[in-house]
Amino acid sequence: MHGGHISPLMSDALVILGAAGIVIPLFARFRVTPVIGFILVGLLVGPYGLGRMVYDFEWLTWFTITDPERLDPFAEFGIILLLFTIGLELSFNRLWAMRKLVFGLGALELLIIGSLLASILSMMGQYWTGAIGLGLALALSSTALVLPIAGTQTPVGKAALSMLLFEDIAIVPIIFMLGALAPYAGADGMTGLFDTIWKGLAVVIAMMVLGRIALPRLFAQAARTKSPEIFLAASLLVVIGASLATGVVGLSPIVGALVAGLLIAETEYHTEVEGIMEPFKGLALGIFLITVGMGIDVNTIWQNLGMIAVAVVGVLGVKAVITGILLRLMGARRNTAVETGILMASPSETTLIVLAAATSALLIQPGTAQFWQIVTAIGLTITPLLAMVGRRVARRIDPAPDLSQHVGDPDNPPVIILGFGRVGRLVAQMLDRHEKPYIAIDADTDLVDQAKREGYRATYGNAARVDALGKIGLETAPAVILTMDEPVLAQAITRKIRAGYPDMPIIARARDSIHAAELYRSGATTAVPETLESSLQLSEAVLVDLGVAMGPVIASIHEKRDEFRERIREGGALEHKPKLRTSTSEA
Repeated sequence: MHGGHISPLMSDALVILGAAGIVIPLFARFRVTPVIGFILVGLLVGPYGLGRMVYDFEWLTWFTITDPERLDPFAEFGIILLLFTIGLELSFNRLWAMRKLVFGLGALELLIIGSLLASILSMMGQYWTGAIGLGLALALSSTALVLPIAGTQTPVGKAALSMLLFEDIAIVPIIFMLGALAPYAGADGMTGLFDTIWKGLAVVIAMMVLGRIALPRLFAQAARTKSPEIFLAASLLVVIGASLATGVVGLSPIVGALVAGLLIAETEYHTEVEGIMEPFKGLALGIFLITVGMGIDVNTIWQNLGMIAVAVVGVLGVKAVITGILLRLMGARRNTAVETGILMASPSETTLIVLAAATSALLIQPGTAQFWQIVTAIGLTITPLLAMVGRRVARRIDPAPDLSQHVGDPDNPPVIILGFGRVGRLVAQMLDRHEKPYIAIDADTDLVDQAKREGYRATYGNAARVDALGKIGLETAPAVILTMDEPVLAQAITRKIRAGYPDMPIIARARDSIHAAELYRSGATTAVPETLESSLQLSEAVLVDLGVAMGPVIASIHEKRDEFRERIREGGALEHKPKLRTSTSEA
């Protein structure tokens, strides 16, 4: 800033931080989602809002953003960080298990909706090449908004994730195909696509091989410094490096970010990485949503209100119906199919990228592109409202099971087991042996049906919703046991239960001592690391085999377990690794 001149970057920073620090808490106070808050801020301070008055009132420069393109790199970084954190919540095993959904459901959803929308647009007079570009663009759904709303652990979140992953993978071939359809496209269109595919596969494979070797060493070195700043720098180095690597060969940078997240998820440092990146992801996504709001011209909407309303309703209706039908055909429950279909109905932030590619390839006119950009911006704005409508419609079509019937004897209320896989079943068997009542909850309907057939007291339910747990007697339950192998979800549920029930005993399964420490910080009464218990059982077995009396062995095992538990509670690491001073935020 020189001689009274206002730096555009400084005024932009003031607007963004003002939105994050003042406007968004205000929206939260009235229980309005921050998504809508950020978009409305963009509408207000952008070139179609107060920005058009800057030349008459120069002081408005401090409160407006007149050039949205300056924010594009930051908005793109927000999407990259989002895919990175999604990768942290997944694992290669879980992704491999989802391959049929990703390349089956995901491919069908994109191709059927894209083809149907393209046919409708073609019948309305759009030339067939432009209709294909528009159809595929509008068939995409928003990863940036859908997954934070639905999560990745709920039935709706899992279905949405499989479709969104395929869409993210399909962006590159879609853009190459639009280039090949261009009226002046050269003969190297398909050659360029194949080059990108083989180079991209080579880069991804190289990242997977090198990442498994280098990442544990990198984060171990960062942890030894005991500096959160170094750990943050290492995390940003990995995500930016991976994104650049895939970007250089023509793949989307978000593919590199997702792979980087998956690789770190396999290390013991994933919880720390996720916690330290969370604030940056939230702010960067806020910038992206502000840029969406800046693209909305209220005057243009008013002048074309009827056409825009028909386009928005038409696109949302086609996508919701087709997605819901596909999910039902693949065996999803009615409420899951309906809620997922409505939530996935809105267009995507990547719709804007595909529209730009179709325009530059001369497949659609700039005026047509602007019309559908406004439709896309409106669709993104109402995504949280679609989520709310989807939940309500789903409850009416297929009401949630009445969990209150499982409360049992009020004088002897059941222990609540959250997650009913291998570990949950064993806990239930031990409670049965000692005549202690229990009720198990799991979001996997097949697992619940099988458990019921085998005589277990299990019911379907979303453990992430504390209000659902209240219907089965959470207030009177003697204890809650978390057995799911989902570290982030376990921490989130522990925090929610602890906030509502300060005296509730919460016993949680942990992957290792680091995850156990996070659970203690989230409010767990007892966290049981699987690695610790297996070590103690091995020690017990070898001591007994060596002839040591069972009594002293059991006593020493209990003593060692208590010692380890106290060290974990105090934040110590069992493996004698330096402890980071940061804590992991709830995802």
